Amino acid sequence: MKSLEFEGKTIDEAINRACEEWHVSRDKLNIEIIADGTAGFFGILGKKQAKIRATLLSLAEPLDSPPAGTPTGPSKPAPARKKPAAPVEVETADNNTGLRYETDENTALLAKTVVEGILTRMSLDCPVTIRETADKIILNIEGNSSGLLIGRRGQNLDALQYVVNKAVHKTPNGRKMIVVDTESYRQRREETLTALAAKIGEKVKKTKKAVTLNYLNAHNRRIIHMALQDETGITTKSRGEGEYRKLIIVPVKKD
Repeated sequence: MKSLEFEGKTIDEAINRACEEWHVSRDKLNIEIIADGTAGFFGILGKKQAKIRATLLSLAEPLDSPPAGTPTGPSKPAPARKKPAAPVEVETADNNTGLRYETDENTALLAKTVVEGILTRMSLDCPVTIRETADKIILNIEGNSSGLLIGRRGQNLDALQYVVNKAVHKTPNGRKMIVVDTESYRQRREETLTALAAKIGEKVKKTKKAVTLNYLNAHNRRIIHMALQDETGITTKSRGEGEYRKLIIVPVKKD
């Protein structure tokens, strides 16, 4: 008998495709599951399709007969399918609002678990350490993969930090911001931007002409703002929306 393989997001979807291929109901098919579908990490990393092998039963073959090539003998119960591991969640309920959110004492550990899970799926064996301040939880990724993790102007590191904050802070309850760092990149970047702000500030004072900086994310724009907030003769402004928002350093006209 002819067998064909089908894929789908789930086993049911793969079976439905087999039914459509032969224009029969599923009780007319012998189904062999090859692989279960997995949603992947955050629905993105490690995602796999479900896969089956379907054989069209002949009219003379009973529906409970084994597929061709299967040894005969006492039937054995099918092995129990392992349940997928439950995602790590440390939550508590707010009796007043009904919202659920992570507790303070477990936030850092939960964030560390999320980062380690992403690194594992990137095939990176990098230890993650925790440092906590009054307003931040800082996760430092150690190892020799800082270039890959940082990316161009820190874009990869920023993306990882965004995902971790979204995964851990499920509701806006004023929780500490989670900062993801590697090889002290955040500190080096802040020092570079502070020096750049001072240099451009002096240029604007001398030329009396505004200078528009290239794209900076919100955190980096704030570093420039803070570096120049006490400077006389100049001020900083932000213009535009979203990814097109830019920082402008402008001279202040004397009265």
